[in-house]
Amino acid sequence: MYEILEDTDVPVLSLNRTSRTSLWRWAPFVAALRRRRIDLLHAHMFGSNVWGTLVGRLAGVPIVIAHEHGSPVEANGIRRILDRELIARGADVLVAVSETDRRRIVELEGVPSGKVRFIPNGIPPLTAARSDLRAELGISDSAPVIGALTVLRPEKGLDLLVDAAARLTAEFPELRVLVAGAGQEEQTLRRLIAERGLDRTVLLLGFRPVVADVLAAIDVAIHASDREGSPLAVLESMAAGKAIVATRVGGVPALVRDEEQALLVPPRDPAALASAVARLLRDEGLRERLGNDARRRQQQRFDIRATVTALEDLYEQLFATSGRGRREAACPRRCEGRV
Repeated sequence: MYEILEDTDVPVLSLNRTSRTSLWRWAPFVAALRRRRIDLLHAHMFGSNVWGTLVGRLAGVPIVIAHEHGSPVEANGIRRILDRELIARGADVLVAVSETDRRRIVELEGVPSGKVRFIPNGIPPLTAARSDLRAELGISDSAPVIGALTVLRPEKGLDLLVDAAARLTAEFPELRVLVAGAGQEEQTLRRLIAERGLDRTVLLLGFRPVVADVLAAIDVAIHASDREGSPLAVLESMAAGKAIVATRVGGVPALVRDEEQALLVPPRDPAALASAVARLLRDEGLRERLGNDARRRQQQRFDIRATVTALEDLYEQLFATSGRGRREAACPRRCEGRV
């Protein structure tokens, strides 16, 4: 990621923080914010929202935005307190990626509704597939293949995917389940796969840098999370025109509607997950219809250009009402050329 930014002449400052207590590592960032007279600091996700709010205000940045990307564990009272008393008070706006998250922030965390804006996620067009993953893995063109692209964390419901795979192999003996991603649950999943005798069926691929390679290899995309905000993996599956089976959680139903762009199932229900997958594997016409509708919906509603435009509008609105923005509007010639 750093190399991509540097190649496009975007300055990159690495803090090299090794722990949460490495407070002195923030000093170069604070100095850079002051030296460059940064107008707006946009932080993403809870930890960065906490530090971005503190550091931004310490450095005198006129506008601070905190961007939430999903639902936290409901019982985490400390998280709610920090969201309400620190981030919401210190930031000018909290951005939510789904209406569900916006309501949670307002109703459960007590953040004033006027401080929370909903801006849908969007993604750029997918790159073309670079390799034939089925050939690489020795999977025949006729074998049914389902897959998940995700971080390997407990809330992603991958244990349910393994359970569903065990239920499906009787009807689909050549089934292959591809899981692309890395994370803390890898060894737990490997043990579960071995216990269920699914070593040949469920394949953990690790991190795959080209998402399109994985999507091109599968017939059905699986998103079995216990909770979500507005998952980019679902948008990527939509962009690839894949039939989707997803849990009805968080902002997912706002991305794909049941029986129109996907089949939605309850969370923590492996039987329902397996049933929906089996239905799609039996019905090629249904897979094609759902996939085509999903692609059209992603292109029309969740394109990265719409997200960028919404953020640019928000930046301009907030800066125009800030003290620095009003001063610069009053002296355009004297302030001309400032970043």
